[in-house]
Amino acid sequence: MFLDHPTLTATNSLTEPDRLERLTRVYGYVVALADVAGNPTFIEKFSQMHDHKGTLIVFWHDAPTDEEKAFFSRAWASKMGDGSSNVEHEV
Repeated sequence: MFLDHPTLTATNSLTEPDRLERLTRVYGYVVALADVAGNPTFIEKFSQMHDHKGTLIVFWHDAPTDEEKAFFSRAWASKMGDGSSNVEHEV
């Protein structure tokens, strides 16, 4: 069992707790996409997901591949996420 899950944070999370719930859904979606793609070490590569006013910012331990970045873009653009393509990556 993996226990070192990334930190989920959001701007205005105290007054808008739904932002953290949305990040939790997106996290599950992203990990499922990686599992289906056969990428078992993906979950260990990033440390934090942050929702900054509708922009998803992903913080990485190791540089992501284009496919790994696409997992986040797909999840954030879905009904589970914000519905937008506003995703940034920080290594």
